[in-house]
Amino acid sequence: DFNTDRIGKGVRVSSVLLEPYLEERKSAGLIFSGIVNSRSGVNNSNQFTTAIDITKDLPNTYGGIQKLHARDTDLIALCEDKCFRILANKDALFNADGNANVTSTNNVLGQTVPFAGEFGISKNPETFASYGFRTYFTDKSRGTVLRLSADGLTEIAEAGMSDYFEDKFKSHSGAIVGSYDEASGTYNVSFSGDESVAFKENVKGWPTRLSFAPEFGVSLNNEYYTIKDGELWEHTNSTRSNFYGTQKDTTVTVLINDAPSSIKNFKTLSYEGDEGWAATIETNQQDGSVSTWQKREGLY
Repeated sequence: DFNTDRIGKGVRVSSVLLEPYLEERKSAGLIFSGIVNSRSGVNNSNQFTTAIDITKDLPNTYGGIQKLHARDTDLIALCEDKCFRILANKDALFNADGNANVTSTNNVLGQTVPFAGEFGISKNPETFASYGFRTYFTDKSRGTVLRLSADGLTEIAEAGMSDYFEDKFKSHSGAIVGSYDEASGTYNVSFSGDESVAFKENVKGWPTRLSFAPEFGVSLNNEYYTIKDGELWEHTNSTRSNFYGTQKDTTVTVLINDAPSSIKNFKTLSYEGDEGWAATIETNQQDGSVSTWQKREGLY
């Protein structure tokens, strides 16, 4: 059988790896498959063609990618210590003066453009919330709360709450939940088992503290829903300060600090509203309370 026909198996080569074969986790890298188009019935999500460039790596010096968010035709990548905008289906060409001209290419994920500011989302992607063209999230490592809008990153914690969040992030070790309430137009930051605070755009500040701390929150069809102890709650209860079946007290705190070095004498206190309110005034010299009121012409 020396010269008979045979089926060749080809050259078989074997070698020994110098380093052990281990799994590698690329926390700052992206890999994408083929296209998915439900209108034409194309689903190539199981195809990873190595003949084309199907990977996108971000600088690993800023930590791993914690949150991906699609905004218009861009992909927002929030890392632990930095925020990036990845151009989708286009690349940016820069002139000599530094201005960018955008041209279309065949790149699925194009150039990575960082947002100004050394801020990230730390390791709390659960604080991310989006409404319209604005997104909100916290940066626990730097002790602040951020808003990502068309004008870039803004520290909304600086609106009178910077010290509060710095101390809160240092002392709080539990979960931090962020959600957007479309009904009231507020971004709520909740500390598990503790309290919640709300940021409102039209007042550019934090107008209220909430007497509930949910495990998760989301808005749907202009209604606000939260999850507490695994149950879903709709926030349409007409009873004030009643959350998760527990009645709370509604309080309003105001600061009267005109001429702080002068000793004041308050003779009259009035409010316009319903019955059942009580008032307490406290200064650095004295304090007093009002529990009974007289109604005169709609005022108490």
